[in-house]
Amino acid sequence: MIDLYFWPTPNGHKITIFLEEAGLDYRFEPVNISKGDQFKPEFLAFSPNNRMPAIIDHAPTDGGEPVTVFESGAILVYLAEKTGKFLPTDVRGRKTVLEWLFWQVGGLGPMAGQNHHFVQYAPERIPYAMERYVKETGRLYGVMDKRLADNEFLGGSELSIADMASYPWIVPHQRQQQDLDSFPNLKRWFTAIKERPAVVRAYEKGQAVNPSGTPTVNDESKKILFGQSADTVKR
Repeated sequence: MIDLYFWPTPNGHKITIFLEEAGLDYRFEPVNISKGDQFKPEFLAFSPNNRMPAIIDHAPTDGGEPVTVFESGAILVYLAEKTGKFLPTDVRGRKTVLEWLFWQVGGLGPMAGQNHHFVQYAPERIPYAMERYVKETGRLYGVMDKRLADNEFLGGSELSIADMASYPWIVPHQRQQQDLDSFPNLKRWFTAIKERPAVVRAYEKGQAVNPSGTPTVNDESKKILFGQSADTVKR
């Protein structure tokens, strides 16, 4: 059994997609980041960056004590190695999937996140920042589109953790001011993944964690989500 510490955000959905695709048993441990659940001592004990998702694997492959993992990219690699799924074992295939996984965690996610922040949530409109991150998001979409022109998936011919990491960050493409019609190869990939039964289940189950549909970012939560500093860590 996997305990998944989760809230329905793009990073959270990365893990539910894997778990559903792999058919692993898991249970949700909701971390309502808009209310500050990520700062609870019991969560910080194994997720020191006060971010979800994180997991506790109660049946690690070494047969020992439960294993905790934080950071979405690390969780995907851990689960792929645990199950032997969605990460090639040959040197070249593994290298390629990891390249695109790290491309997402170091590029697409952070840049799209800054896009969301300055376009949707910033208390003041800063045209330079808005243009900077909308354009950079578009550039990264272009990188994906070029890759997918000759490959069914980011890692090659088969679905991998690279696709699972990137897909949730394309879901809010309209909020990122991106038109998928401008990226036909990316649009083809996006539609194919969206229609996978495991992905449909992942989003349905994930959204059920927040049945009220309360937005993660609202006027009350902005201070919690955007007001952190070194003093937050030292508490």
